[in-house]
Amino acid sequence: MTSLDEAYNRRRSGLDNPRRVVAGMVLVGVGVAAIIVAMGLVGFRGESTTAKQYAGVAAGLGIPAMLFGIVVVLPASRRTRLGVAFGTLVAGAGVALFWQVYPGRWTRTADPLAFETMMLYGVGCAIALWFVFTAIASFRLRNNPQGTVRLDVVRQGKTRTVEVSNEQYRRLVNDGGNPEQIIREIEDR
Repeated sequence: MTSLDEAYNRRRSGLDNPRRVVAGMVLVGVGVAAIIVAMGLVGFRGESTTAKQYAGVAAGLGIPAMLFGIVVVLPASRRTRLGVAFGTLVAGAGVALFWQVYPGRWTRTADPLAFETMMLYGVGCAIALWFVFTAIASFRLRNNPQGTVRLDVVRQGKTRTVEVSNEQYRRLVNDGGNPEQIIREIEDR
């Protein structure tokens, strides 16, 4: 951490970006709606193979959409977002394969593809879920400085460790000023 501003500035978390928050909420909402539609299709038209096929596609796309929506909102690294996108694409390939093989080559045929389809979808969701957990874990670590920040100040060859509480920092920063003045005020206390 290079400055106290980075430790306590909540705007760097990414949660203050309204476009990202709205995009994430829309993705999660679309995913939830897709799963509800899938349950409705199976509930009302459960005997129809066409309804089951559309329900499988809706639910199959809804889950990765929710996972991607979570990562859009969180302040994740580019690698994490790409990992979730890759997992979502692999899961989407599983959904596309499901669309092609259901019901003709699903089960009880000479060459069924149910296992391969579910494995492809499962691996995609597992990859996406792994990166979602990574984003959540790193988000919690970055935004929890445990109430204080330890700062090593080096002046004229002497190193001094200074601890600053959240309240102290807010009092000093609210009046404006540059970081050098803030560090001098902290050192004088």
